[in-house]
Amino acid sequence: MSIRPWRDIARRPSRQIMVGNVPVGGDAPVTVQTMTNTPTEDAAATIDQIRRCEEAGADIVRVSCPDVASTAALGQIVRAAKVPIVADIHFHYKRALEAADAGAACLRINPGNIGSSDRVAEVVRAAKANGCAIRIGVNAGSLEKDLLEKYGEPCPEALVESALDHIKLLQDHDFHEYKVAVKASDVFLAVAAYQQLADAVDCPLHLGITEAGGLIGGTVKSSIGMGSLLWFGIGDTIRVSLSAEPEEEVRVGFEILKALGIRNRGVRVVSCPSCARQGFDVIRTVQALEERLQHIRTPMSLSVLGCVVNGPGEARETDIGITGGGNGKHMVYLSGVTDHHVQDTDMIEHIVRLVEAKAAEIEAIDAAAKLAAA
Repeated sequence: MSIRPWRDIARRPSRQIMVGNVPVGGDAPVTVQTMTNTPTEDAAATIDQIRRCEEAGADIVRVSCPDVASTAALGQIVRAAKVPIVADIHFHYKRALEAADAGAACLRINPGNIGSSDRVAEVVRAAKANGCAIRIGVNAGSLEKDLLEKYGEPCPEALVESALDHIKLLQDHDFHEYKVAVKASDVFLAVAAYQQLADAVDCPLHLGITEAGGLIGGTVKSSIGMGSLLWFGIGDTIRVSLSAEPEEEVRVGFEILKALGIRNRGVRVVSCPSCARQGFDVIRTVQALEERLQHIRTPMSLSVLGCVVNGPGEARETDIGITGGGNGKHMVYLSGVTDHHVQDTDMIEHIVRLVEAKAAEIEAIDAAAKLAAA
C-alpha cells in the first residue's frame, strides 16, 4: 500500500493499442492529444501548428480530412510531424482510404457513417495494411436518428449503444485496434456515458468534454468531467476541447493529469491567490514565471507564496520555493530548506536560473541511473 493511499488511483484495465509509436491503454501513460485548426491542405501552416503543439508536450495530434486536398497534403504533414497524426474522417470512406495510405497513424471515424458493410470492410483493409488504429468517435450532437427516436434524447444509454454498434461493425471485420470516445458538451451526460462504457468494453477510452467552451469555461468543464473520470481510473488518452489555440489544449490537459498525479511534465507551480500581506506582486510574478518556464519538461515543483503564513510550509513540499518578506527581501528554499535571500529586482531571473539548474540536475541523475541499469 502507498504511504499516501488517499492519492492512489486504480486504473481501469484495458487492452493496449498502438497509435503510431505511441501506446494507448493497458499500462501505458495517459496520453494528451489536440487537434489542429488550420486548413489541412495548407501543409506549411498545419505543420507549424503541430510543431507548437509538440513543444507544448502533445503526444498525438489530429487533423481534419474533409476533402481530397486535405488527404493530399497529409503525407507531407505526417513526414514532418514528430508525433503520430490522426486523420479525422466523418462521412466519405474514400478519405479514410487516402489518409491510411498517406501515413495516418489512426483514423477517427464512425463506422456507421461510412456506409455499407463493404465500405467498412475497405476501410478496415486499408487500416490493417497501413498499421492504422481506429478511433470510434460517438458524439451526443450527432447521434443516429433511430437512437434518438428510441431514447427521446441524447442520454448515456444512447451514447453507449451507439458505441457498441460501431464496435460490432469493426469486430465483424476482425478489427480490434480501436479506441472509443462517447463525448458530450453536457458534463453529467459525458461522465455517465463513459462510466457505463467502461464497464461494457475492454478497449482504451479516449476522454473528452466536447465543445467545452473558451479557455476558462472550457478548462473548468473539462477538468470537472475528465478529472472525475481519471480520478476513478477511467481514461487512456485525453483531448481538452477549447475555443483556444491547440497548444493551450495541450497545456490544460497536462495540468489536469499533473493535478491528479497521473503524469508529470514540467514545473508544477504552487502559488497563493495573494492578499495585503504579500511581500511581492504574486499574481504578476506567477504569470511571468509560468511564461518563462514553459520550456522545462523535467517534472519538478515550485512554490510562490507572498508571505510567511503558509509560505514555509508549502516550500517544504516543493523542489524550489520563494516566500515574500519585508523591504523587498524574500526567502528562497531549496529542497524544502531555507537557503538564501533574493531582492525584488532579481527575483524572477533568479528563480528561472534555479529551476533550470534543478532540471539539469534531475536529468543528469536520471541519465546516470539509466546508464547504471543498462
